[in-house]
Amino acid sequence: MKLILLGAPGAGKGTQAEVICENKKIPAISTGNILREALKNGTEMGLKAKSYMESGALVPDEILIGIIKDRIKEEDCKNGFILDGFPRTIPQAEALDGMGADIDVVLDIEVADEDIVTRMSGRRVCEKCGASYHVLYKQPKEEGVCDSCAGALIQRKDDHPDTVKERLEVYHSQTEPLKEYYSKQGKLRVVHGQDKVEDTTRMVLEALEDLS
Repeated sequence: MKLILLGAPGAGKGTQAEVICENKKIPAISTGNILREALKNGTEMGLKAKSYMESGALVPDEILIGIIKDRIKEEDCKNGFILDGFPRTIPQAEALDGMGADIDVVLDIEVADEDIVTRMSGRRVCEKCGASYHVLYKQPKEEGVCDSCAGALIQRKDDHPDTVKERLEVYHSQTEPLKEYYSKQGKLRVVHGQDKVEDTTRMVLEALEDLS
């Protein structure tokens, strides 16, 4: 099974990718991980990406596409793979089609923007041990203090409401058009994200039951 996971930042794609990976016995390939791996292995494309990553700039499509192309040719992808974070744009999707990836299904995890803002802006992380909490869903015993190490709980810059809203705007303008692109190919399936992760997981696995 060759699968693409779509969904806005904060929709929980990473968690569901791990579940599908375990259930279907295929590797989950995330853009961030694949770039770090290419850097670590010193591949040609990895070295090309290095200067962009070190400066904080976006890695150009031609390099990212080359890295993805190399990755899906590896032995562990012979029975399929999950792409999480790629493609993000129509040109990237067209390039993926052009390399003969032959995607079976595109699974879109839908979560309303206001719910994503609540989820992400409510997260708090321990600055000492990295433990994660939430002001609504997973509160510490003492406000602002980590249960595990008594470190201070902070809100990461990425989780600030304004930052989350900016990321959502980018998703809607650049990535959301992929839903129509893959719908026209008859490959799009939609799961509506639930409040409980386990409920979303059940629906995701049900949506993929007919695929091996």
